Amino acid sequence: MPKPALLSIPANPAPERAMAGTITAPDGVMLRFARWPAPATGKGTVCVFTGRGEYIEKYFETIHDLRNRGYAVAAIDWRGQGHSARLLNNPFKGHVEDFSQYQLDVAAFVEQVMRPHCPPPYFALAHSMGAAVMLRVAHAGAAPFERFVLCAPLIDLPWPRASLPTRGLARLLRAVGMGERFIPGGNVDLIKATGFPGNPLTSDRHRYARNAAILEADPTLGIASPTVAWLDAAFAAMTGFRSSGFAMRINQPVLMLAAGGDTVVSAPAIAALARKLPAGSHREIAGAKHEMLQEADRFRAQLWAAFDAFMRG
Repeated sequence: MPKPALLSIPANPAPERAMAGTITAPDGVMLRFARWPAPATGKGTVCVFTGRGEYIEKYFETIHDLRNRGYAVAAIDWRGQGHSARLLNNPFKGHVEDFSQYQLDVAAFVEQVMRPHCPPPYFALAHSMGAAVMLRVAHAGAAPFERFVLCAPLIDLPWPRASLPTRGLARLLRAVGMGERFIPGGNVDLIKATGFPGNPLTSDRHRYARNAAILEADPTLGIASPTVAWLDAAFAAMTGFRSSGFAMRINQPVLMLAAGGDTVVSAPAIAALARKLPAGSHREIAGAKHEMLQEADRFRAQLWAAFDAFMRG
């Protein structure tokens, strides 16, 4: 069952005045949320949407940064991760059947948390998988967000993981009933502090160790490798981004931030989609790894400068 309480540890203290709880998605899945008021006269609310395998606690530093900028903040744990309901008997498998299920999470969050309890206007700050979901939400035309800031969005995977044989294998394995199994080579390992050398996520040793300490304090927050069904669903979503006219249906301003040193998602694919957006802009942060909000200060400073300029319009 979901656990609404936030985990606060010395290495990662929770921002003050948090309100955490649970809501129910339209299909009955229980989801954990948290929200924070603006520190003074607010500028509106920034809603934080995390990446695959992440959880609200990982973004405490980001929430501090946003509130220091005058925003109220709200966040959610996606179904199947964090302290929202897990979908399989093995709680460490990252699983959904289709990315449209994440859109149900957004709908519940908007109607049960954001609109009743958070001051407008509303903005979205999303990372990786969460950014991909936000593109789908915007494309569907029901997005209540005035602006989107998308960090390392999952538009496509780098070669060779994006290859047709890889996509075909995921589809085949799912078709023969193996959708709930880990992807080939997947396992239940969670991030550990000893895994820093050569990791693809961040060049900042301190923040990497902080995130490892969160999972050491509460391993139930984490998930490990995705399932075959999740990978197949991700490929389907990525194919949708390349479809004719997808980008042209997104009218809100969108800032696409790419990490120049990203080996998790494709930076060229991010740039290509950004060029097609009617109100899109693009910035690549040279040298940064995939988790830009968890990166070293020299990279985060560039991200926040781009964020501030974009939010000023």
